[in-house]
Amino acid sequence: MNWKFWNKKKKNTPAKKKKSATREWVDAIVFAVIAATLIRTFFIEAYVIPTPSMERTLLVGDFLFVSKINYGARTPMTPIAFPFAHHTMPLTGTKAYWDGLELPYYRLPGLSDVKKGDVVVFNYPQDTINNRPVDKRENYIKRCEGTPGDTLSVVDAQVYVNNKEEATPAESQIDYNYTTTGMDVNPQILDQLHVTLYEGNPYPTMTKASASILKGYSNIKSITPRIAPKGTIDTLSPVFPHVFPMHVMLKSKLPDYKWNVDNFGPIIIPKKGWTVKLDSMTFPLYERAIEVYENNKVQVVGNDILINGKKTDTYTFKMNYYWMMGDNRHDSEDSRYWGFVPEDHIVGKALFVWMSWDDNASFFSKIRWSRLFRGIN
Repeated sequence: MNWKFWNKKKKNTPAKKKKSATREWVDAIVFAVIAATLIRTFFIEAYVIPTPSMERTLLVGDFLFVSKINYGARTPMTPIAFPFAHHTMPLTGTKAYWDGLELPYYRLPGLSDVKKGDVVVFNYPQDTINNRPVDKRENYIKRCEGTPGDTLSVVDAQVYVNNKEEATPAESQIDYNYTTTGMDVNPQILDQLHVTLYEGNPYPTMTKASASILKGYSNIKSITPRIAPKGTIDTLSPVFPHVFPMHVMLKSKLPDYKWNVDNFGPIIIPKKGWTVKLDSMTFPLYERAIEVYENNKVQVVGNDILINGKKTDTYTFKMNYYWMMGDNRHDSEDSRYWGFVPEDHIVGKALFVWMSWDDNASFFSKIRWSRLFRGIN
C-alpha cells in the first residue's frame, strides 16, 4: 500500500518497479493479521463454549461473538504476543507471549457498565498454578449476578440482591430428584425435555419448565429440586471463602460461614472507594482481593493485620468487582467457589450465537440450525 498517494508525481520521475507476487502476498498477509488483531482486541472476538456450565442458555459447541465495545475495550496488558494464540502455542505447547513487558490496566470508554443479568466473558481470576498475566488467563463465561456495592445472597438456589429476588434465567437448570410408580420414563421424553445426566452426577439436570412438564406424566409420583439445606457444608467441594491458617490467627475461633452452593451469603461485593472493616469474619472474604488483585503485601501478626507493613483494621478498594454464576447452577465453577471477579479481568459482553455444533449428533444433525444467529439473554 502506497501511503504517499496524496503526493503529486514530479515530472521525469522514474516509474517504480512493480512488486513481485510474493511481495504482494506478504503485504496482504501482514495487513490482514494487523487488521484482524485490531478487530479482536478493540471491537469483537469469536469464542466457542467448551463446557456445560451455562446450559441451557449456552450449549457445548455454541460459537459466539463477544463485544469489546459494550464495556470498553481493555488495552493489551501483555502486548508482545503471537497473533491469534491466547496463551499457548498450538503445536509446541510453549508460551505464546513474552511477559518481560507488562503494561498497567486501562480500559477505553464503553457503551455501558457491566449490568446484572449480562452474560460476560472474563479471565479466570483463580489462576494459582500457571501464574499467567491477567489478560493471558483462561477465558470463562458466566452471568453477572452482582455488581459493585451489591449485597448478594443465595437462598434455596434463588439469588437475592439487596434483599430483592433476582429474576432467574429462563433456561437455567438445577439437579432434581424424581420417583416413578414403577414404570420408567421413556428416554425420548427425557430427550425432548432436554433432561441431562452429566458424567459423575447421578441426578437428572433440567430447567424448571421441563420439571413442570415431567411432573404431569402419570408415572411420575414426585419430582423435587435437589437443594443443599442451609447450614450444610460440602467438604469435597467447599465454597468460597477458603479459610487458611493465617485467618485463624486473628481469633481463637475459626470463622464458620456454613455456606454451600444453594445457600450462600450474604456477602458485600467490593466497590471502588468502599472501605471495609477487617476482622476475623471479613478478612477471609476480602484478603485475596486486597493482596492478589490489588497488589498489596498482607501479613497477620498475632491479632493484627498488616497491609504493606502498616497495622490496620480497614481497607479501601481501588477497583470494582463482580459476582459471576453459571446458569447450570449445580454444574458450574463460579464465584460461589472462588469469589469476586475484578474489573481488570472483564473481557467483553456475549452478543449472539453465530454457529452451534453438536459433536454427539449424527452427521446430518450436527448443526443446530435453530440456534444460528440467536441472541444471548
